[in-house]
Amino acid sequence: MDSSMPFALLLALLIPILLHFVIRRKYSSYNLPPGSLGFPVIGQSISLLRALRSNTDYQWYQDRIKKYGPVSKMSVFGSPTVLLTGPAANRFVFSNQDLIITETKAANALIGQSILTLSGEELKQVRSALQGYLRTEMVTKCIRKMDEEVRRHIDLNWVGQKTVTVAPLAKRLTFDIICSVIFGQGAGPIREALAADFKKMVQAMLSIPVNIPFTKFNKGLSASRRVRKVLRQIARDREAALQQGHSSSADDFFTYMLVLRSEGTHSLTVEDIVDNAILLLLAGYETSSVLITFLLRYLANEPDILGKITEEQEEIARYKGPDEPLTWDDVSRMKYTWKVAMETLQTVPPIFGSLRTAIKDIEYQGYHIPKGWQVFTAIIITHLDANFFDDPNKFNPARFHNQSSVPPYCFVPFGGGPRMCPGNEFARTETLVAMHYLVRQFRWKLCCKDEGYRKDPVPMPLLELPIELETRSSPWICLK
Repeated sequence: MDSSMPFALLLALLIPILLHFVIRRKYSSYNLPPGSLGFPVIGQSISLLRALRSNTDYQWYQDRIKKYGPVSKMSVFGSPTVLLTGPAANRFVFSNQDLIITETKAANALIGQSILTLSGEELKQVRSALQGYLRTEMVTKCIRKMDEEVRRHIDLNWVGQKTVTVAPLAKRLTFDIICSVIFGQGAGPIREALAADFKKMVQAMLSIPVNIPFTKFNKGLSASRRVRKVLRQIARDREAALQQGHSSSADDFFTYMLVLRSEGTHSLTVEDIVDNAILLLLAGYETSSVLITFLLRYLANEPDILGKITEEQEEIARYKGPDEPLTWDDVSRMKYTWKVAMETLQTVPPIFGSLRTAIKDIEYQGYHIPKGWQVFTAIIITHLDANFFDDPNKFNPARFHNQSSVPPYCFVPFGGGPRMCPGNEFARTETLVAMHYLVRQFRWKLCCKDEGYRKDPVPMPLLELPIELETRSSPWICLK
């Protein structure tokens, strides 16, 4: 045996013990929640990631709750963390001004100084600017772009195909849509240049933040640097165009933010604008594609529900020409389709949880949460709780016929309260536009009926959902 082995084993045993005493001494006056921080940096990260990737995370959380109660300390993704569970915990996290939105250390390194890492007046400025860009009026203007992208995507990737694999197509569709909105005219070449690197960044979001060559985190950092270089040049070009009076539209994200800066609404630098553009691109790339993928997965086995969605969409199309794009009024009438989407979000939330960082010492249910510690709430804990949702694992859109019957802060796919995701209306709209054209033109069967899924970092079918495709007869006939 190598003589260094006993020493390494001894060190591995001593580190958690030493860390325990350091924490105990540093926070001796704190009433910390029960639990363990585990090994430095790693903590419970590997255990949680394993549960996410095997789709056993709900049981993982339940085991912790059974052992430690609804509030417990642990260490995940490189930071000491307090896990809070239940609707009261969701309310606390989404409404507490002393908790700032954050991400894993890996995600923060990839994204930079976005709205996720800011606080105070700077956070207010950026959040106000992003909410202004994603306001209903702006989303209304974006519907035509969404409509164009969905039709182009279907013609290019679905029409004439006997089988398609849904997940990568859904990701590419939502990425193309968010690119067309953020970059405006000339988005095509830009998104082609960015697509592969954004995929690497997403894969690195939940990685352990140790920069070792050939790891997911290392590849994600390299991809982030390349993306940042491209976006930085776009921002400078748009800024130069504004200064020369050549730009007359503020519809794209860069021009919108630069105009606000010139008006004194905020003082963000070009680098700040790039960071927040990366955040929007990542958010638009992933979450809506998960929703579209799992909608198609569920509807393959729910012909009655699919029939009702189709009736709703055909009724909307009845008074439109074959090439006439959808409008905001059309999307507003897709009420049943959105209830089915909400049921999909209840069963398979597109993100695994919400992370916040305490900017000061705070207290919850008698326990102290030290400044700088993370606070984590897992969305699935309330979504699959039979106390709030009758038979929560059964796909049943009828539960959302009366949304007031769902207790507050139990259904939180987009957050809640003042911390509601500013892009939720955008995600809703692009999902509904996509479903309008897919259900009217196609029927499909699952190639693998028992295909499971994993969360790495978002839910995704193991085989990425291959389906057999059948084109409906005359889907584009105007019924006026």
